[in-house]
Amino acid sequence: MNLIKALFITAGLALSANTVHAQQKIGSVNTDEVFSSLPEVKTISATIDNLTKTKQAEVEKLIGDYQAKLKVAQDKEKTLTEANKESVTKELMAAQTELDVLGKKVETARTQAGKEISAKQNELLVPLQQKVRGAILAVAKEKSLNFVFDTASQGNNNLIYTDGSEDITDSVKAKLGGTATTSKPAAKK
Repeated sequence: MNLIKALFITAGLALSANTVHAQQKIGSVNTDEVFSSLPEVKTISATIDNLTKTKQAEVEKLIGDYQAKLKVAQDKEKTLTEANKESVTKELMAAQTELDVLGKKVETARTQAGKEISAKQNELLVPLQQKVRGAILAVAKEKSLNFVFDTASQGNNNLIYTDGSEDITDSVKAKLGGTATTSKPAAKK
């Protein structure tokens, strides 16, 4: 008798689990496609490109200064004779010290440029990422989806299987005011 009750309870649990599972709605979105459709991305890219070019020019100027001073020191070294050995050696030592300082400035400028570019990217992209996330959440709620997988993140194993899921990329783009185009179906894994 207890065995029969256990079988009925097990069967009941299995059926209720299938009912709960059947109610889960899954969707997918390609965030790369969504981002590329936003006009803000072009503006952000242009801003970052301009900043990168400016910082690169600053570093290249320092490198040019370093190379010019190095050439002067190398030319001075060629004039070294027994008669001027003491004065030329002092000048070469001073030049070496100056080159060391310039070398450190170049490295500092490179590091600082990288930090500034990264900070600017974060400053500009984080609000846009939040905006896209908000649109994804809004579309997911409108469509009563329980899960949304990002098909752009397949390399990170965030997408296991999407066959039968609803692709909401176009709806998210439309929510953000982008042009809605037919998305290709998500790849099966």
